[in-house]
Amino acid sequence: MTEVEDTVGDRLKTLGEFTLADLVALRLILRGHSVIDWRRLEFSHQDQAREFIAAQELDPDDAVDRARMERVKNEAVAYLRRQFDYPIPRPVERSTVPELLLAASGRGHRAMCACTILKCMHIIHHLDGRELLFVLPMSDQEVFHVVEEKVYRVIGGMLAGGFPIIEFVGGRKNNDSVVTKLLSKPATIAAQIFDKLRFRVVTRSREDILPILQYLTKKLFPFNYVVPGQSFNTVLSLRSLLEASPLAHLLPQLQDLEPADSDFSATDNRYSDPEYRTIHFVVDVPVRLPSGILSRAPASAAAFGHTVFVICEFQIVDRDTDAHNELGDSSHSKYKERQKRAVMRRLQVGGALETPGSRPLRSSERPRKRG
Repeated sequence: MTEVEDTVGDRLKTLGEFTLADLVALRLILRGHSVIDWRRLEFSHQDQAREFIAAQELDPDDAVDRARMERVKNEAVAYLRRQFDYPIPRPVERSTVPELLLAASGRGHRAMCACTILKCMHIIHHLDGRELLFVLPMSDQEVFHVVEEKVYRVIGGMLAGGFPIIEFVGGRKNNDSVVTKLLSKPATIAAQIFDKLRFRVVTRSREDILPILQYLTKKLFPFNYVVPGQSFNTVLSLRSLLEASPLAHLLPQLQDLEPADSDFSATDNRYSDPEYRTIHFVVDVPVRLPSGILSRAPASAAAFGHTVFVICEFQIVDRDTDAHNELGDSSHSKYKERQKRAVMRRLQVGGALETPGSRPLRSSERPRKRG
């Protein structure tokens, strides 16, 4: 794969250039794990920590953003002491957020304390972002537009820079599709729709997938906001790729990697054909709100910062796999046909939801045309 410079001077990494921090981030995306279960981070120098902070839509050089991070850190420390009487060494408590990220990448008691504080900060910052979204005088459509601008800006820059992306499609799920999807799920009312905003990337080759994903974690969404339990990967095995690369020596350092762990995980979508292949994951994308929007918010909103989070579904696949997915029962049209057939049966006769292997509707169950 050719290394290509983008419009701001960054370049796409090859697999052999990945750091341990890159690998753990990619593995989290492929498996849909949670950073709350991690024992440590894997940042080795200050630049990595600062890059991670920037991906959260925070500027470590901006006084307002530094104050915001300090407030969230102090709230996390207070929570740990209040609820668990948790002892925190003074040097850890006095650390800046970049220093905490590096400390949490070490070993020993202070590293554990730093990691514990950061986990609580992650939750507090996310809750504040959700609260800010509730108090803003913005419709869903306005919120979607803000996050779309961010996605199109990043991926548009990649396309302009000659990155190995042959197709990019973004869109919003229309109301009919939302209703159909909810009717097709067992938990009709409680089900959460993760793909109201969805984006699909097709790479030139399978070897381009991981470098593209790695780049997106730096420029579009930080790995810590990947929604746990919503990742499905039937395209590639990170472990197999690493075993055949110069990075094989890093495998034992991946947290909780089982001997037979291949990073494959099948979709739980009952209407997908078994031959359908994709990498699918959901991210609560952080979006920094423009000052024009924040100025419309009530004064109480200032306590919640300037970042909101918007759930987005991402799919990434290579060109050959994408072409295979459009053949026969794997195609999107066949998927929709199976889903609609199951929904109609459920609406008319009730009972268990139809799966791809279920029988077609009898003529008595089909909708009758009115004259």
